[in-house]
Amino acid sequence: MGANIDHEDRLPTISEDWTDSLTLVEILQDFTELTMTHHQMPDLSRLDWSSISLSLYTHGWAQVPHLVHASVCQSLTKLYDQDRYFRSRIDMARYHFGQGTYAYFADPLPSVVAHLRTHLYTRLAPIANHMMELMNQPQRYPRTHGAFRKECHRQGQTKPTPLLLRYEMNGFNCLHRDIYGPTLFPLQAMVMLSQPGQEFEGGEFLLVENRPRQQARGTVLKPHIGDLIIFPVSDRPVQGKRGMLRASLRHGVSPVTSGQRYALGIIFHDAK
Repeated sequence: MGANIDHEDRLPTISEDWTDSLTLVEILQDFTELTMTHHQMPDLSRLDWSSISLSLYTHGWAQVPHLVHASVCQSLTKLYDQDRYFRSRIDMARYHFGQGTYAYFADPLPSVVAHLRTHLYTRLAPIANHMMELMNQPQRYPRTHGAFRKECHRQGQTKPTPLLLRYEMNGFNCLHRDIYGPTLFPLQAMVMLSQPGQEFEGGEFLLVENRPRQQARGTVLKPHIGDLIIFPVSDRPVQGKRGMLRASLRHGVSPVTSGQRYALGIIFHDAK
């Protein structure tokens, strides 16, 4: 998604009267964008979590089609140019991360982002714990995201990491991992906010996996608007001839050949 570089830019708080420059209509429009009604919230309980878990173990990723309604995706993209909702912005070319920009949300997160981050974590924590067990790693993750964030905060990781990413023509994201400190959750998610073939061309989601003593394996995914992809942050267990192996992964985005591509990144650990 993004990278483990973060600016110290802070947004004005309410007490700093950023609302002075806004009309009441603008404030109400922003409130509508940020607060989704109950029926618009993605229903994670209806998903086949056994199939999602099997896909993660078998392929290293899982794709859930049409999880987020297109209107919600469009509302999120409209927030991108409104600085007051973000704690920092990154120009990818400046750091040789690729070409494009992304922006980290400030707390409080938009309601749909907070909903996804909180409830996806609850579903993914048992899978993450099983991954750690298979890789003979000592880490275990608490049942709730609130409890996990407390662990992040004890390590000095207090900044939220969900982000919006925007790519225009020729934009791309180099292969990378989203690691922001010593405490990390081993899975993350991405929601496509633009419709390929209509709003942009190119811009495929890329996963590259390296297994011990083997050549790298590449996967190209082409999610539609509202699709969710779950994938590892860094490592995953894979079955070898003599037991379980640890495969390392990186992800990125291929060049956009036309239009604009927006995506929502959901990372569960916080940043320093």
